[in-house]
Amino acid sequence: MRYNDEWKDYEVIASGNGEKLERWGDIILLRPDPQVIWQSEKPLEQYAEISAKYSRSETGGGAWQFFKPLSQWIVCWRNLRFMIKPMGFKHTGLFPEQAANWSIMIDLIKNADRPISVLNLFAYTGGATVACAYAGAAVTHVDSAKNMVERAKQNIELNGLSVKPVRYIVDDCSKFINREIKRGHFYDAIIMDPPSYGRGPNGEVWKIEDNIFDFLTLCSKVLSDKPLFVLLNSYTTGLQPTVLKNLLTLTIAKKQGKVEAYEVCLPTRQNIFLPCGASGLFIGDN
Repeated sequence: MRYNDEWKDYEVIASGNGEKLERWGDIILLRPDPQVIWQSEKPLEQYAEISAKYSRSETGGGAWQFFKPLSQWIVCWRNLRFMIKPMGFKHTGLFPEQAANWSIMIDLIKNADRPISVLNLFAYTGGATVACAYAGAAVTHVDSAKNMVERAKQNIELNGLSVKPVRYIVDDCSKFINREIKRGHFYDAIIMDPPSYGRGPNGEVWKIEDNIFDFLTLCSKVLSDKPLFVLLNSYTTGLQPTVLKNLLTLTIAKKQGKVEAYEVCLPTRQNIFLPCGASGLFIGDN
């Protein structure tokens, strides 16, 4: 298990009955969480005044209910800043548990003693892009959703990193990698947060259980001869850390290095840890 306790602008106040109560700066959000199968000591609404709540619909999906006017606001981790905004499917534009991985990547890049190029796939709003650019890496940020790529640009600008070598690509990740293979472009590090399920612009179906092994094999072809790291994140229920470790061992670790995998968690005021998916990490020998 790994977690990061450096957050000042984020914390899980309480959890129970399928929900978690979170503080994002001075904004309190109540969101559903399928991992929270325990009961709370009292209704979560009694712990703090809620700014907004996301409720699931019986027919699928869900919606935000706002108790005060909210648009977007900023939270800080270390000296990095991120834009937060309630969005569809209970999202806020940031996965705070990933700070556990940001800290690792920042240290690896800063200690590499050489220029590092990073490929961030399924890159969302760019939390990892910001961390890697801050550490001094050149980053290629790839996501198929144009609005998410625009949010990533805002986060980079928010941190005064616009002068850094960050390239933004709106594209299907597999198609982009195939083109990079043909171009002979290589990267020292790859980050990926593949969805559990999705459809491409032409109806292509992505299902992580069926596609991730071939995708990792494809990614191995754009790794440099001296890879620094490969990070594979999964929020798919049932994909345990050992599964991620096996996948990286059979595909990426042929480049020589070590592989580890772990559950990623968030600490809470309740003195328990909230599970938030799993990560597999390959670190090269060079």
